[in-house]
Amino acid sequence: MDTLQFIEGEFPWLMPSFAFVMGAIVGSFLNVCIYRIPAGKSIVSPGSTCACGQAIAWYDNIPILSWFILRGKARCCGGAYSFRYPFVEALTGFFFLAAWLSHSPLKALCLMLFSAMLVCASFIDFDHMEIPDRFSIGLAAIGFGLSVLVPELHDVARSEFAFASVKAALDSAIGILIGSATILWIALLAEAILRKEAMGFGDVKLLGGIGAFLGWQGAIFSIFGGALLGCIGLLFWSIVKKFRPQTETPSVPATPKTESEDDDQSLERHIPFGPMLSGGALLYAFLLETEVLQYFSQFETLYREISQRL
Repeated sequence: MDTLQFIEGEFPWLMPSFAFVMGAIVGSFLNVCIYRIPAGKSIVSPGSTCACGQAIAWYDNIPILSWFILRGKARCCGGAYSFRYPFVEALTGFFFLAAWLSHSPLKALCLMLFSAMLVCASFIDFDHMEIPDRFSIGLAAIGFGLSVLVPELHDVARSEFAFASVKAALDSAIGILIGSATILWIALLAEAILRKEAMGFGDVKLLGGIGAFLGWQGAIFSIFGGALLGCIGLLFWSIVKKFRPQTETPSVPATPKTESEDDDQSLERHIPFGPMLSGGALLYAFLLETEVLQYFSQFETLYREISQRL
């Protein structure tokens, strides 16, 4: 720790830059996971390949930079590369940087892993309207385990509490239970009112994983913060669609719908809530944790005062 403090004192830009670069590298790997995991393919082999089947050289696979150097096209065949690739890499780098700048080194490392798993889960949810258990149940298991090993994840200092790991593990377990139970009841209530499924069970498990890392306060905030982010996103999307020029297409005889067309229309009818929960969780973790904890502490103080009067 003394060495790290010395480095930060002498070169204050070095560690934040390293955090961003590592995040971009991890984001490159997440792009592979986002594509291959839902398809049931190995994320280890083969290496990165173009859609034409040609292997991608290492110098064409540099996170963020290669896409711009190649102008979004493959060197081997000229095929277009989606802008999502550098976007995911830059987004993950930004979250790694935010974790490093906003928290102590150990907690920052935990939140880097947390943010990487949420990024991967969110984009898979966007594409397939499902969240694999490894990013929901796995997130809860990893969060609970890290809470035991790194009590600082729940702001429990070992020097201040004799059983710091026990307290942190308890906070994590409560976060799992309250987070998943709260959104489950919201889903059941919405289903009863709308008379159709309003939220997938993957969202319930995902919020349990969020609670494992952020505690019950972070899980509760993720629901309402995620809903707010979703409303803002939908408003922005509706404005974009309104002002986007419409192109007329000649009338053609009706043809059977393709599988890809069905997927696109299903995404128009159903909006994944997983990315919204993830956005709320990351907003809490990197920006609003102190304010939200202070807000909930007011309710705890009020409860104690009422209990004493009774």
